[in-house]
Amino acid sequence: MDFNTLLQLLDSTVRLATPLLLACLAGLYSERSGIFDIGLEGKMLAAAFFSAAVAFVSGSAWVGLLAGICASLLLSGLHGLASITFRGNQLISGVAINFLAAGLTVVISQTWFSQGGRTPALTDPSSRFGPVDLPFARAMEARYDAARAADPGHVDLTGLYWEVLSGHSILVYLAALAVPLTWWLLFRTRFGLRLRAVGENPAAVDTAGVSVVGLRYAAVAICGILCGIAGAYLATGLSAGFVRDMSAGRGYIALAALIFAKWRPWYALYACLLFGLLDAVGNRFQNLELFGIPIPVQFMQALPYILVVVILAGLVGKAIPPRAGGEPYVKER
Repeated sequence: MDFNTLLQLLDSTVRLATPLLLACLAGLYSERSGIFDIGLEGKMLAAAFFSAAVAFVSGSAWVGLLAGICASLLLSGLHGLASITFRGNQLISGVAINFLAAGLTVVISQTWFSQGGRTPALTDPSSRFGPVDLPFARAMEARYDAARAADPGHVDLTGLYWEVLSGHSILVYLAALAVPLTWWLLFRTRFGLRLRAVGENPAAVDTAGVSVVGLRYAAVAICGILCGIAGAYLATGLSAGFVRDMSAGRGYIALAALIFAKWRPWYALYACLLFGLLDAVGNRFQNLELFGIPIPVQFMQALPYILVVVILAGLVGKAIPPRAGGEPYVKER
């Protein structure tokens, strides 16, 4: 593998890890407050459809992003109502949201556009989030191309800047910014302290005069916003429209990454980059041979899902979730 191929692989890793990272951080907020959310997949899928549909109709990617966030927030509110207000089973609520989103997106898309459960392609540049060039990236790339023309074996580490870090959509940089922001919010603010406390001992938080219900709804709302951005990125940043089941299990992969990261934001970044790398490898290297035996394309594409099974089988050690996670809080009279 030459240097150019490595740069392209790392570039794809960043792109493919972005929706996973946003969904993983979404689950982190929710589960840190004690609300398990299996419905990340459904929220991403609903956000992807409505962002693509509204972006096509309005011609604005930003309006589409807002529509995707609203759709995800609606499902988050439904999950919060079932899990917090009515104290229902959080896992069943999340699974129901996934089924609801999978069915409704296809039905509404077919009714609206009559294209077999997909939206029309977003050919208008203003309806998609285009690449953003960081300062000096173009000049560095031109200098590298000139050097490669003189010496095909030339290697320049500035490629990590202009190829890997530059040229992504604004949502990729927003996802990267969300990691230190989440760390600061959870571990350096009063809100974060209370949020983590309500996931460990909600009775103690209630005794201190802080609303357990309010904190949990706030966490569920933040989860909805981040899932909305993740879904919008899938349809208007990574792709050019919505297709049926385009989230492709990324919500479940994000949950596995969250367990792998042990509910910590910086570890979540590393875990999602690992999943993104495996996804990029599976997409790029589909004709590999091992000891002269060709590796099936399906195996390469299944690498991220195989890692999910390995993680959930306990290879990474015992991950301890928030103590009050999954349990509805009943205030003592």
